[in-house]
Amino acid sequence: MISTFAAWMALLLFAGSMIFAGLKDVTTMTIRNRLVLGLAGVYLLLAPAAGFGVEAMLFSGAVAAAVFACTFVLFAFGWIGGGDAKLSAVAVLWLGPELAIPYVIYASVFGAFLTLALLQYRRLPLPALLQQMGWPGRLHSTSTGVPYGVALALATLLLLPESGWIAGIV
Repeated sequence: MISTFAAWMALLLFAGSMIFAGLKDVTTMTIRNRLVLGLAGVYLLLAPAAGFGVEAMLFSGAVAAAVFACTFVLFAFGWIGGGDAKLSAVAVLWLGPELAIPYVIYASVFGAFLTLALLQYRRLPLPALLQQMGWPGRLHSTSTGVPYGVALALATLLLLPESGWIAGIV
């Protein structure tokens, strides 16, 4: 009973946090460290309660660390934001090692489509109403990057049903 409740709580918190991160990235172009650290902390609390063993958690942490190392290199080259690097690592922590490669592939594909859509959006003139709203203007500016948190959130939501968290529910 506790493991089912923990798995449900984890799914709701993780999915909701990833959606929040994607929306926040679109509107502010930032993913807060507090959110990423909170997700890591909640994982450490709920994973054992949901029935994850220490070995599974350590393996998931190791793969997440490897993802962080790779994405940190991308960040160092200026290709992605620091929040994106941290969020992708914590997403892999939650999804598990078996979904790490599909996650990176889906995030890359969604990121490519997002980038193409954003390039098209930036080619169009921005109506005055949207300019006054703030974030649509920032998103329209060619001097800002791509809110890749959206692609990371979509990839997470797509793969979450295949994760070990569902096993704690069914």
